Amino acid sequence: MRILHNSDFLALWEAGRLLHPLDQGILAVQAAFPEHDGRVADWPIGRRNRALAELRCAVFGAALRGWIACRQCSEQFEFEIDGRSLAGGTAAERVLVQGHAFRLPTSRDLAAVVHEPDETVAARRLLQQCAEDELPESAWNEKQIEIVGESMAATDPLAEIRLSFDCPSCGAHFEESLDLPSFIWEEVEARGKQLLMQVHTLASTYGWSQAEILSLSPGRRDFYMEMVRA
Repeated sequence: MRILHNSDFLALWEAGRLLHPLDQGILAVQAAFPEHDGRVADWPIGRRNRALAELRCAVFGAALRGWIACRQCSEQFEFEIDGRSLAGGTAAERVLVQGHAFRLPTSRDLAAVVHEPDETVAARRLLQQCAEDELPESAWNEKQIEIVGESMAATDPLAEIRLSFDCPSCGAHFEESLDLPSFIWEEVEARGKQLLMQVHTLASTYGWSQAEILSLSPGRRDFYMEMVRA
């Protein structure tokens, strides 16, 4: 894996800031794993999420912290998970259900159905895209779709990351999905904007170039920012 530096963060944020989260996730993986450039969109979602988790742990640390609102009382509270638990392991790339083979969905598959407002229609289209053989019409009913979906989830548990919570206020238990591309992109965006602000401030004050400012260690850059604000 290639560690991202300050200039990489700026280039990544600039390239992906107007894109859909699916594309932002692909860009982030391609930046950290350039040897797979052009193929990430065809990875199973779980494999993409493992790569994103590995990138996140290497750049921002293993502790993933965020805020969640209780479904019962709407109380907001902080959560933390260990990103290392998401970064390891592998999964098969296809499942066999009732004699029919299906490959695991990819980012490209999700992109093809992401704007479909009807969830059942979207699931049916996704199943059709992933089928490796021709299915009879009876295989497209909701029960069959659910069976295939459950088999895919069991085979590739990181395709949808489910987190369990117990509200500290009302005690309600509930689950939420962690959208890893969006979670990491928020951090990429925050880092990019912070760097741009530092470049603007220090360039205006000292006349240094962007390259000179970005080459400074984080500690020295922060100290210069403190002196400018003093």
